[in-house]
Amino acid sequence: MKMTRKQLYRRIEQAEPGEIATLEAKIATCPWRQSYHIQPVTGLLNDPNGFSFYEGYYHLFYQWFPLGTEHGMKYWYHTRSSNLVDWENVGIAIEPGTPYDSHGAYSGSAIEKDGKLNLIYTGNTRDENWIRHPFQCLAFMDEKNVVTKFEHPVISDVPPGYTEHFRDPKVWLHEDVYYGVIGAQRTDETGCTVLYRSADLKHWQFLGEIITTLTAYGYMWECPDYLELEGHGVLIFSPQGIPAESDRYQNIYQSGYLIGEPLNLETREFIHGKFDELDRGFDFYAPQTMQSPDGRRILVAWMGLPDLAYPTDESGWAHCLTIPRQLSIRGGKLIQQPVPEMAQLRKDQQGIMAQDSLRNGSRSFTGLNGIAYELQCEISDNDADLVGIEFRASDTEKTVIQYDRLQRKLMLDRSQSGAPLPEANGVIRTCALNEGMDADALIKLHLFVDSSSVEIFVNDGQEVFTSRIFPSRDSTDIRFFAHGGKADFRAVMWKV
Repeated sequence: MKMTRKQLYRRIEQAEPGEIATLEAKIATCPWRQSYHIQPVTGLLNDPNGFSFYEGYYHLFYQWFPLGTEHGMKYWYHTRSSNLVDWENVGIAIEPGTPYDSHGAYSGSAIEKDGKLNLIYTGNTRDENWIRHPFQCLAFMDEKNVVTKFEHPVISDVPPGYTEHFRDPKVWLHEDVYYGVIGAQRTDETGCTVLYRSADLKHWQFLGEIITTLTAYGYMWECPDYLELEGHGVLIFSPQGIPAESDRYQNIYQSGYLIGEPLNLETREFIHGKFDELDRGFDFYAPQTMQSPDGRRILVAWMGLPDLAYPTDESGWAHCLTIPRQLSIRGGKLIQQPVPEMAQLRKDQQGIMAQDSLRNGSRSFTGLNGIAYELQCEISDNDADLVGIEFRASDTEKTVIQYDRLQRKLMLDRSQSGAPLPEANGVIRTCALNEGMDADALIKLHLFVDSSSVEIFVNDGQEVFTSRIFPSRDSTDIRFFAHGGKADFRAVMWKV
């Protein structure tokens, strides 16, 4: 039963007696709790926030509604890790409740200054007519993880020309000056990103819009993130209201990027190429990046989408985050690869190796099965019409990643993955693969499978498919197949 507005906008201390214990009991029996992904202790997780490195730890916060699986009163929940792999739940970092975040602490970012981690976020408020009034707020976290809010908003007003959809500040330091981008909606209901500048993180000057060629591209740009990588400027954002176009933009909302010359911080001009999606799967949104101490650019995203239902809703929790991904640029494209630290999860350092040539059939191998694992597969000498892998499979369930050699397209099919999802979530996602490559070229598939998800990195990160799946616990088989011809398979797997 859906909550009322009053129930959705309760603070955690306003929970009914036994309400949280009931949620925890439901969650404890859920077969889809993840093994190695960040997930909420109760309730709903969404956008990653404040991804940063401070005092020897990677810190990652996320949007959290603790009392249910709908979007309600949002907190920042804090996790941390020394290695990007083993995440420790620290607890609530930012609680809503001041006049400037009375209806939720919304998304934002973090940056170290003066020995503290500065957390910059959107405070959500609503008036008596339920009209939204956003404030950009500041809080400070010390080395003991104690968070103190700055007493006033650092940006109190929405500039003329924009609606109250004005949120998700992402801040960086450039030549001793702080800059920030905010996702915005113009009064003509088109989306954009605006730019601010500050000397101290407390006083901000509005500079104007980042000038792109996408002048009417969706109705809102959420979670913008500007970074510079390998001499290029990269603007990542999540536009809402982009219509589907062949295989592209099939999700309810998109996440993607523009690559170009470094942003001109004086003129705000950004010379860039086409908008490209970051992920070809079903469940990927609101990505955020950070720069690690060794200079790598690392991305994490919400493995889910707004306004959709998922099977775990009935168990009192919803959503998780992706594994951390290292970014690079190859051929004008943003490449995502699992951070090398993920290898620390491998329980059998030797793995289980299998190699075979298949013609018009499928095959499984002793030892290659499981619920949570990492799998690397190379497909070569391929003249088959269809080649691929069925995983989390049984007699009645399977998730399929397959390559159609004639169309040169890769497809993820979750139509038989287990518990069904609503029609709006979709069951098939497809993308063209290496448009310039030979039809029988080597295909690399790198899968990270967990109890209720899969992340598939294709050809060293050229494409990624991220998806939630909800199979039964006894769907553990892995089957390799070639139909309409022959292909060679080489695979190695590690339980995690």
